[in-house]
Amino acid sequence: MRVGITGVGAHLPEREVTTAELQDSVSRAGSVRLPRGLLARLTGIERRRIAAADEYASTLGLHAARAALADADLDPLDIDLLLFASASRDMVEPATAHILQDGLGSRAHALDVTNACNSFVNGIDLARSMILAGRARRALVVTGETPSRVMRPGVTDLTEARRSFAGYTFGDAGAAVVVEPVKRGGILDVDTETHSEHWTVGGIPGGGSRHPRGDEHTYFAGDGHRLRGVFEKVGASILDRVRSRTGLEYADYARILVHQVTLPYLDRFVEVTGVPRDKLEVTVTGLGNMASATLGVQLSRAWPALSAGDRVLFMGLGGGVSIMTMVWECS
Repeated sequence: MRVGITGVGAHLPEREVTTAELQDSVSRAGSVRLPRGLLARLTGIERRRIAAADEYASTLGLHAARAALADADLDPLDIDLLLFASASRDMVEPATAHILQDGLGSRAHALDVTNACNSFVNGIDLARSMILAGRARRALVVTGETPSRVMRPGVTDLTEARRSFAGYTFGDAGAAVVVEPVKRGGILDVDTETHSEHWTVGGIPGGGSRHPRGDEHTYFAGDGHRLRGVFEKVGASILDRVRSRTGLEYADYARILVHQVTLPYLDRFVEVTGVPRDKLEVTVTGLGNMASATLGVQLSRAWPALSAGDRVLFMGLGGGVSIMTMVWECS
């Protein structure tokens, strides 16, 4: 059996915030005034979308899910597996997948999948595995990312500014794909590499049993330089394995979709891996770091130009730390 992607959807909030506006807000809220234009220069991010107060992770995911089902010409009742695969969620319990399903009107087996910025690709892989195992017939994998909610509003000193910096790269978005058996093409290869000894590099410590309460623990904090160093050391090796196993070179792909944190980070990725820049779908400058929705939004932009037989390489990078690749051929 071959399993592939047959429908794609994405959704962006209407509100757009420039990086200059974000920096002004951070400066006003804290006791440290950052040099004018600093965030834009360091990140290469010009603007991003921000969810409204009454928009949640499930809201963004719901819009994307409806778009993916419409793209595949399906009804919500046509799916029997619904995975909400996202770093963001509406609440700790119940699973956001149930909130999404209630809005969607489906009756599928519903659960959450979470692995930082690799959540969405992990969700696609899990959906494929369950279909191959005979546990599902057709799956809808959805992400709704609202990382703007974990940006620290202001900083009190330079140490706090450095630890909070990665949070100021975020933008909000939703994405979804339909995954089901296909006659040709489909998902050809999946690979993962995990280095859990680096789990302390960055994250949101609040909401779990370690820090169940307290606003201080609800903001994203991390060491971006350390995280980048880990990815640089192991990122190229997984691509070498994919090339050796599949026999596919970069020229064989119509698009190469990679998680994007900042523009300098993306430039360094191209330098280290040798991926041709014209193969990329660059979203970070206008939409920021959309966490696990990044690859889904990129796929939605590439989707209209793809034809049967076109291959796409996905590369996810997630805190924890994990790296994941997926090779998919359009059916």
